[in-house]
Amino acid sequence: MSVQLNLQGKTLLLVDGSSYLYRAYHALPDLRGPAGEPTGALYGMVNMLRRMRNEAPAEYSACVFDAKGKTFRDEMYDQYKAQRASMPEDLARQIEAIHETVRALGWPLIMVDGVEADDVIGTLAVQAEQAGMKVVISTVFKDLAQLFFFFFFFFFFFFFFFFFFFFLLF
Repeated sequence: MSVQLNLQGKTLLLVDGSSYLYRAYHALPDLRGPAGEPTGALYGMVNMLRRMRNEAPAEYSACVFDAKGKTFRDEMYDQYKAQRASMPEDLARQIEAIHETVRALGWPLIMVDGVEADDVIGTLAVQAEQAGMKVVISTVFKDLAQLFFFFFFFFFFFFFFFFFFFFLLF
């Protein structure tokens, strides 16, 4: 017996946890706990997730992280991310606590072995839209920001020239 959910018009909030943890780590000073353990990324993540939940209420939500290890892109191209620096040790020491805290805050945590968080988010977003859901994606992924600015400027110039020629012709 299968259960059919009516997801039409419901909202799915997908948070790129991997981008959030890097942003939190680099945005805050070197915060430490009583025993000297790093806590800045953890503190930042908690604040960012609480704020996101308040600013973008949704019936469904998930925080998606990169799984540890190689991805299918590494299999396709051996130089994938070869120029990227490895994760700072103080950030790596906070990952397990961040995952536990994300779950304790009530966020479902998703990690898929061999697949990066942004690919998982894209797949879930497409599936949710096909089911009739609205999707909100929160990330600090630079490529998405570049895409936003491209479309913003494209539409700005389109409307500018449209109105310019409209007034010129009439």
